[in-house]
Amino acid sequence: MVSTFHGLEIGRRALSAQQSALTTTGHNIANANTIGYTRQRAEMQATAALSVPGMHNHQLGTGVDVSKLVRLREEYLDVQLRGENKNLGYWEAKSDTLSKIEEFMNEPSDTGLAFVMDEFWKGWQELAKNPESAAARAVIRQKGVAVAETFHFLSDSLTQLQNDLKNVIMAKTKEVNSLANQIANLNSQISRLVINNYEPNDLYDQRDLLLDQLSKIVNVNTVPDKNGMVTVSIGDSVLVSGDQSSQLTIGFDESGTMIDPNEIKLNGNKVILESGELLGRIESFGTTDGGIIPNIKDQINTLAKQLIEAVNNLHEEGLNLKNISGESTEKYSFFTGDSAGNINVNKAIMESLDLIAAASEEAPGSGMSSSGNGENAQRIADIKFDNSLEFNGTTSTLDDFYRNIIAQLGIDSQEASRMKENSEVIIHQVENRRQSVSGVSLDEEMANMIKFQQAYNAAARMVTVMDQCLDKVINGMGRVGL
Repeated sequence: MVSTFHGLEIGRRALSAQQSALTTTGHNIANANTIGYTRQRAEMQATAALSVPGMHNHQLGTGVDVSKLVRLREEYLDVQLRGENKNLGYWEAKSDTLSKIEEFMNEPSDTGLAFVMDEFWKGWQELAKNPESAAARAVIRQKGVAVAETFHFLSDSLTQLQNDLKNVIMAKTKEVNSLANQIANLNSQISRLVINNYEPNDLYDQRDLLLDQLSKIVNVNTVPDKNGMVTVSIGDSVLVSGDQSSQLTIGFDESGTMIDPNEIKLNGNKVILESGELLGRIESFGTTDGGIIPNIKDQINTLAKQLIEAVNNLHEEGLNLKNISGESTEKYSFFTGDSAGNINVNKAIMESLDLIAAASEEAPGSGMSSSGNGENAQRIADIKFDNSLEFNGTTSTLDDFYRNIIAQLGIDSQEASRMKENSEVIIHQVENRRQSVSGVSLDEEMANMIKFQQAYNAAARMVTVMDQCLDKVINGMGRVGL
């Protein structure tokens, strides 16, 4: 026989279920703007029915219960977003570096190296026309100083950018280790709740947000583990296993200016970075296998060295005013140094304009010339058009070699920018699909709130009706005549 209070129990269960649904809806609304939050839904199901004798083998319903609070999330979209997230981080890092290099290269402009070198050649041409002019000599000296200072600026800027990247790389390494430690801690908390049949949905959200952040820095793979935990790997190397996390370390070569790929390790074991922001920063900084900044620095140094050698070879063959006057037989190089970082106008020339060798010998081996001879200055000016200079196994003019550097820089920068934009578009599309599943829609939640409110009101009304019925049975029966 069914209990007299069966109807009240059904009402109680209905009130409890609808209240849980309302609470879940309120939780969704409260976290509508919380980053990484996944909307939840109270899953209701009918409670076990009762078999009642005399009802022709039918069963009597016992009400409703909330079976679980479902986290509305599509795992496939998470995998897709994290897979593209690492590409975005990689191309963002490279695009950022290349853009900064383009900024201080500043080509074409009136302050870039190409313009300064062109003015340097023009200065020698003017000196060839007026080799006795102190003003023309002062101009060529100043143009030489401008060339040296521009090379210094490029070298110093590249070095500073490299130092900045080194700091960023170390900071990102610490961030990876911090995220791994937080994920391991969340694994521990989640496992303790899951083993006791709880659904720690908010902890899952926190962990997924950390995994999203981690996936942009390094290429990660996640595999579900027991008791709700996940195992996180970088390539084939485990970063997080259960409640334990490994430490990522970055090692440099002996000079400290290059990263050794063999010294990128997890707990002492070599790990291969395939993509992500950290790899983009490392490739920009430079490894023992090469890199963006080291390659640009080598090219700029090669350009400076060839300029120094080409100018000095001719300048040391020419005659300066002291040679012509017979005051001295000593000849001087125009530049000192052998790279962009240490190129300078010869200190002796800085002290005396007379030491600029504008003249050539009037007869080979004679050592004689006149102060009005500007042939050597013209020869130096013509270096601009000398396409026999060797650069890394090829021949070219100084200007063409530098233009190729700038052109390749522009191509690489455009490619990085394009790939970054492509990744952003894909991530935006995936994120939109993910939000359509997991995101909180205030309009939908308000509709659900009204639905659950009405169901709660109806359940409350049912309890009232059953109370009135029971009141009649308890207080009204057996009182004949009243």
